[in-house]
Amino acid sequence: MAKELTSRTDDYSQWYNDIVKKAQLADNSAVRGCMVIKPNGYAIWENMQKELDRMFKETGHVNAYFPLFVPKSLFEAEEKNAEGFAKECAVVTHYRLKNDPSEAGKLMVDPNAKLEEELIVRPTSEAIIWNTYRNWINSYRDLPLLVNQWANVVRWEMRTRLFLRTAEFLWQEGHTAHATKEEAIDETVQMVNVYAKFAEEYMAMPVIRGVKTANERFAGAEDTYTIEALMQDGKALQAGTSHFLGQNFAKAFNVQFLNQNNKQEFVWATSWGVSTRLMGGLIMTHSDDDGLVIPPKLAPTQVVIVPIPKPNDEIDEVANKIMSELRAKGISVKYDMDKKKRPGFKFAEYELVGIPVRIGIGKRDLEKGVIEVARRDTKEKMTIAVDGISEYVEQLLEDIQTNLFNRAKAYRDEHITKVDTMEEFKEVLETKGGFILAHWDGTTETEIKIRETTKATIRCIPLDNPLEDGKCILTGNPSKQRVLFAKAY
Repeated sequence: MAKELTSRTDDYSQWYNDIVKKAQLADNSAVRGCMVIKPNGYAIWENMQKELDRMFKETGHVNAYFPLFVPKSLFEAEEKNAEGFAKECAVVTHYRLKNDPSEAGKLMVDPNAKLEEELIVRPTSEAIIWNTYRNWINSYRDLPLLVNQWANVVRWEMRTRLFLRTAEFLWQEGHTAHATKEEAIDETVQMVNVYAKFAEEYMAMPVIRGVKTANERFAGAEDTYTIEALMQDGKALQAGTSHFLGQNFAKAFNVQFLNQNNKQEFVWATSWGVSTRLMGGLIMTHSDDDGLVIPPKLAPTQVVIVPIPKPNDEIDEVANKIMSELRAKGISVKYDMDKKKRPGFKFAEYELVGIPVRIGIGKRDLEKGVIEVARRDTKEKMTIAVDGISEYVEQLLEDIQTNLFNRAKAYRDEHITKVDTMEEFKEVLETKGGFILAHWDGTTETEIKIRETTKATIRCIPLDNPLEDGKCILTGNPSKQRVLFAKAY
């Protein structure tokens, strides 16, 4: 397999596209802006989904499913939310096609099949869910309501990139209802911490937890919490968000409950979500000019065994024994029995698709009681005794997972820069990139001016932000803390 990957330094954007296509993760579809997620890519997404779903359930959440279509009147009920998504909505107006009498075999919209009410193809599900919750919640005994759904959404993006921004994408969205403001805020913070834990412990992707500015928060939210990651080209990626919705949706859909004092109150709400955008984050955090690099905890196949030069009874016996031992430890392993491809071709192929550990078994090595083990992250090769190989590989996978996180964190930390002037700000953006910590006067007007001038946005106000007196880099007005800027996907 000829890899023919563009190098990151030559053209980072093309390198990313090459990885997605040549590692068989996704492809463009016949629908503009939509993608086909191929088996290699979907297997990684399934592993992400599995771990996140477990984490959600461990925090008391349950799964449900709500309709793809939202009546326009419901979508309009919460004005800020409707306004925020209006430009991205796909709308269903008719329910039937018919043959075009002027041209055989062609179909046209049946003008007599116009819907009584237009339907929005969900860009997010708050409207349909809160209209449903009105029937589920009557008393404080019905709270909290902790529901998640795994679904697809449609946002009619004009400029798309596979995984990072597509017209349709897969995600999960949690929607919870609470009796008190404090409980809802605790839920919002808990879920951004769940996302951060998943990103760091499973994706090996370090993140900064923070709060969005009023200008950047989710439409209809009172506060949006976020995790922000840094990609290898120095751009930020918003990897997950958790929103405190206050009582906005409860009031819009009249969702009230009888409290313990026998009085009616509006419930307090949250919503939170991550999507297949995480796939883009995984690619851009770890991969290299030889192909995809997958953290072992998310790799569909963690170990591949390659016979050298081709399978035979002796090698098969050893390979089957190793596979049995690895599977007993919960490690996913594949034995490549293809006799048509040469070992060198297979090595390049498995490097391209990112399998964390490769074991090569040859007749000469077996005579010495050893085999070759190669790790994808550093490309190091080791000669290891066959006896005890399963324990060695088990530890190696843990080492790779840790190394990928530490490597990404070192890069991220090296690319966090404090600046005190607009000149420094622009220079760092152009020469170094990454996250920039700078003072901001707190106004949306200044935030927009900085974005228009530099294309950098405030990614978040970090949760662990130290307070310090300073002056806004643009206006010189007083500031009490630095905020995190970056150019972003």
